[in-house]
Amino acid sequence: MDDKIMTAAEAVEADALPRIYEAHSDPDQESATKIELPESLSDKPMAGKSPAQWAYERTILYLKNFEEKLDAEHEVAMGFTGGDAGVLRIEGMGYFDPDIVTFYGTDPAGSRTQLVQHVSQLNVMFRALPKAVEGKAAKRIGFRLVQQLEQEQKKTA
Repeated sequence: MDDKIMTAAEAVEADALPRIYEAHSDPDQESATKIELPESLSDKPMAGKSPAQWAYERTILYLKNFEEKLDAEHEVAMGFTGGDAGVLRIEGMGYFDPDIVTFYGTDPAGSRTQLVQHVSQLNVMFRALPKAVEGKAAKRIGFRLVQQLEQEQKKTA
């Protein structure tokens, strides 16, 4: 608690804005709390977004943050939790209101793969895999997804 005095409107707005907190054992480890939130995440109160939209938007931010730490030889993929389904190289992501998030991509053998998951069961483990095509630049899906969020926000503004 702090001694900052807020108007009722400021208090309601502060309660509706997303918050993020992390702690790491290594003090030099960069935290996702330094992520600059795109306006599209804070332009609409949390109560106005479905669980699927919230899960989608926040996962994109973590995805982009993870990609920022990769070298030029690696791309982001996700490992499946709770089973032996393997790994999916993330090539797309979406949501279906009110409660479904989906990931599109390929597995290590190059087979098309899609994960459809209820937000209450969402577990995403990002993994760094060597880039798919040698000699080409590593793909950065997180950056494209953040750009799309920002473009959508401009359309609705």
